Amino acid sequence: MNRLKGKRALITGGTTGIGLETAREFLNEGARVAITSRNQASLEAARKELDSDVLTFISDAGDAAAQKLLADSVRQAFGALDVLFINAGFVDLRPLEQIDEAAFDRSLSVILKGPLFLIQALLPVFANPASIVLNGSINAHIGMPNTSIYGAGKAALISLARTLSGELVSRGIRVNVVSAGPISTALLSNAGFSGEQLKSVAASIKAQVPMGRFGEAVEIARAVVFLASDESGFTVGSELIIDGGMSTL
Repeated sequence: MNRLKGKRALITGGTTGIGLETAREFLNEGARVAITSRNQASLEAARKELDSDVLTFISDAGDAAAQKLLADSVRQAFGALDVLFINAGFVDLRPLEQIDEAAFDRSLSVILKGPLFLIQALLPVFANPASIVLNGSINAHIGMPNTSIYGAGKAALISLARTLSGELVSRGIRVNVVSAGPISTALLSNAGFSGEQLKSVAASIKAQVPMGRFGEAVEIARAVVFLASDESGFTVGSELIIDGGMSTL
């Protein structure tokens, strides 16, 4: 408890799954928290569930121009920012022959473009020291079919973390990554599968996990707390893989 006491944190995509659980853990650890979503109803539902004075901002994670507006809102609300967790995600699973330009652009906008321009916009707002945590994925490391765009985007995001680590460390800003395996969230359900397809895909993925289960969102959230806190003060440019052994065993 209180590992984040007094810290001001922004979580993108903070209304469901990993983002919502991370907001809960941050609040439990004493942080002041702001979350984003494209949907006002989702923000209100998250605020009610968290039962706190969490701040909420409407923002499209894939819109480059919106990132400057979000940074301005954070500055007005907090003055400065100690922790940024870039969590907003977009999964569009399809075989190579079904990929079109619109699908490519939408995925990469959310996974890579938005995060880059948000970090850029927040540069004058970050405290010293500060911590940035990016939500990567083990799909950057394994050749799972139908994940061409998603895996490539996450690989680019992990590369960005290393590059920005070298660029921002002199400003007191640490950049690290959590890369999760299959997690029990609604993200897979929102990937466009029918009920039977979803069951089949979930069973196939689960069979590839040595621990024999999907991870829980809170297991990722607790890792994010570590990387956001001063406990990880000597951790820079690292990727923490949390996947039940899926990519390593």
